[in-house]
Amino acid sequence: MNPSFPYRVLLFYKYVRLPEAETFAQEHLAYCKELGVKGRILIADEGINGTLSGTPEQTERYMRDLKANPLFADTVFKIDEAEEHAFKKIFVRYRKELVTMRFDEEELDPNVVSGARLAPKQFYEMLRRDDVVVLDGRNGYEYDLGHFRGAIRADVESFREFPTWIRENMDGFKDKPVLTYCTGGIRCEKLSGFLIKEGFKEVYQLEGGIVTYGKDEEVKGRLFDGKCYVFDERISVPINHTDEDIVVGRCHHCGKPADRYINCTDDTCHMQFIVCDDCEREHNGYCSDKCEDHDRMAG
Repeated sequence: MNPSFPYRVLLFYKYVRLPEAETFAQEHLAYCKELGVKGRILIADEGINGTLSGTPEQTERYMRDLKANPLFADTVFKIDEAEEHAFKKIFVRYRKELVTMRFDEEELDPNVVSGARLAPKQFYEMLRRDDVVVLDGRNGYEYDLGHFRGAIRADVESFREFPTWIRENMDGFKDKPVLTYCTGGIRCEKLSGFLIKEGFKEVYQLEGGIVTYGKDEEVKGRLFDGKCYVFDERISVPINHTDEDIVVGRCHHCGKPADRYINCTDDTCHMQFIVCDDCEREHNGYCSDKCEDHDRMAG
C-alpha cells in the first residue's frame, strides 16, 4: 500500500451462516459510526457484503476487528488507495439475501455448490481458449463500460433476472466450459452455482472478481477492455494496466468512444449515463433536452 494516499477503499464479502443477523446489523452500524468509516454494508442470514472507505488506520482496525470474529476470520479484502472518501455516509442494512436471486438459500448456498475458482492467471489462460463461453455476471450498464473480451452481455437489469435469461438463452452451452465473472466475486458465487444446478457440466468463476484480476502483477488486467463499474463515488476504476486497453463504452449523446459515467444534472432524473467530454459540456450534464428543459422551467 502507498502510504501517501490518505484513504483506502475496502471491498469484501463472506458467505457464512450468521445467527441473529438483524441484531448483528444494528450493532455493526453503531460500530462503523464510532470508527468513522463510510460505505455500504449488507448483512444477511447468509453472511456479509460490503464496500467502505476510511483512513489507513480506520480500515486496518476494521479488518482486524472483523477477522477477530471467528465467523469472518478468513474474509478476503480487496484494497484500493484513494484521495478521498468513496462514500458520503455509512449504511449498514439487513437483507434477506446478499445478492437477490429469489431462490431457496439452501439450494444455492455457495458453501455447498459453486463453480470452480480460478486465480487470475488461470482465468486468463482459459480466456485464450476457443472452446469456452464467457458470461458476465453483472448488469448490462456495467458491461457497457467495460468487460472481458468476447464475454456475453446478458440482457438483464438486475441480478434476479439471470435465472430466466439463462434458461431462455444458454441451453445450447451446457456441454461447454463456462467462465463467469463479476466485480468482486460475490455474484458469481451464486451464479455459477445456479448454472451447475441447471445442468451445465463445467463451470468456473473468477476468484476475487474483476478487481482482483486487475491487481495481479503477472496478468495486469489483460483481455479486459474498458473500465470496471463500482458502486461508490468513483463510479469506475481502471483494470487493464497494459498498452492493450481499449475504450468500449459509447457516449449516450453522440455514440463516440467514452469511458465515464455521470449522473444527469436534473435532480428529478439522476439517470447515470456514459458521456464524452464534448457532449457533457454541450448538454450541460443532462441526459436529454427534456431534462434540461425541465430544470429550466423549474428554475
